[in-house]
Amino acid sequence: MSGTDLPRSSGHPFYERLNEVLESAGFDEFVESACAGFYADRMGRPSLRPGRYFRLFLLGYFEGLDSERGIAWRAQDSLSVRWFLDLGVTESAPDHSTISRTRRRIDLETHKRVFSWVLGRLAESGLVSGKTLGVDATTLEANAALRSIVRRDTGADYDEFVRGLAEASGVPTLTRADLVRFDRKRKKKLPNEEWQNPHDREAEITKMKDGRTHLAYKAEQAVDLENGTILGVTIHGGAKGDTDSLSETLEETFEQVESALGDSWAIQEVVADKGYHSNGVLASMDELGLRSYIAEPNRGRRRWKGKKDLQAIVYANRRRIRGDRSKRLHRQRGELLERPFAHQFETGGMRRLHLRGCRNVLKRVCIHACGFNLGLLMRQLVGVGTPRALQSRSAAVRRALAGRCTPLWQPLAASIRRIFARWLGNRFEVRPGINFVSFGTEQPRL
Repeated sequence: MSGTDLPRSSGHPFYERLNEVLESAGFDEFVESACAGFYADRMGRPSLRPGRYFRLFLLGYFEGLDSERGIAWRAQDSLSVRWFLDLGVTESAPDHSTISRTRRRIDLETHKRVFSWVLGRLAESGLVSGKTLGVDATTLEANAALRSIVRRDTGADYDEFVRGLAEASGVPTLTRADLVRFDRKRKKKLPNEEWQNPHDREAEITKMKDGRTHLAYKAEQAVDLENGTILGVTIHGGAKGDTDSLSETLEETFEQVESALGDSWAIQEVVADKGYHSNGVLASMDELGLRSYIAEPNRGRRRWKGKKDLQAIVYANRRRIRGDRSKRLHRQRGELLERPFAHQFETGGMRRLHLRGCRNVLKRVCIHACGFNLGLLMRQLVGVGTPRALQSRSAAVRRALAGRCTPLWQPLAASIRRIFARWLGNRFEVRPGINFVSFGTEQPRL
């Protein structure tokens, strides 16, 4: 029996509909033309097709798979996923090494072009307005251990550094316990200017949201506050301040919105939390002609001698954030900015990275943002944005139908039980709450 004679599964309705959306928009033709320069005509073993490669990373977002090994295993295991990837029943799924090799060879700019293409499809569906931006950032734990850090100047690891400090202080450290005891008593600082991880030099020592200290990256994104669409995403070192990274994120967002909307784009407002408030940020917003709604931290009484122009800009932002519109925008920011983070990094499996380097991490995050935006498009088309939402929606429909039918069925079931009771006499036993009759022993007659 050939592979074509094998029975075909029904597939997953969400992935089938997503494939229809991608194929109708010419996704495979676009990515093949964009990636043509990275493929040779005849060389080595068969390569991973661009359409299948990007679908694998979309699968990682929708299924919450954090590693490329997990993506390869899922593609090999599930029949519905195999139909989404256009894999035959007898065809082997791509190995994780093939996925990682393809990711390294396709450059970051091509991944950004795919993100722009998806953004263009959302713009055609009316899901991109490009007027009001919300900007926020979160930390991602890097694939590097803090205990492996070394000095940037000498290359000495942490134990060697502490032993040198102990010898300079005249404290004997004959054993490991002596070294730990000396290190526990002294005040410790690990500035990123002096320490790095030799395996991931771009990860930075960062205090995470939960209070722990790790080597981490910072993911920053700009979201359309009218539709919740991700318009731009950037990756930085984990310790980089919000005021330092905002300009790069806005520049990336302007390019993406311009490619999606053409000449009709006009970003007018930027909404952010108090971590982005600084004189320089507000001055740059004013130069770009943007209205800022950036929450202001309590810095006490400030001195504006010789800074009258800057004072006017800061006070104008202060007046705006006290208005009703600012309060409404910040409520939307709390909802529409935290939701993409939860979908991409919590349920999407990217909170703990398995990649190293800003460019590699940004490639994966770009495709995760594409998956989130495609989820918004799918929600507009079919009412659900993820496969899990479709599963929960089906269960909710079944529960709702059961709840509607129960009041109609109970009187009918009671009538049927009374009819059987008259017909069978006392040779049965009716159990309360059960819709069938079980026979028992004959009751003695008095």
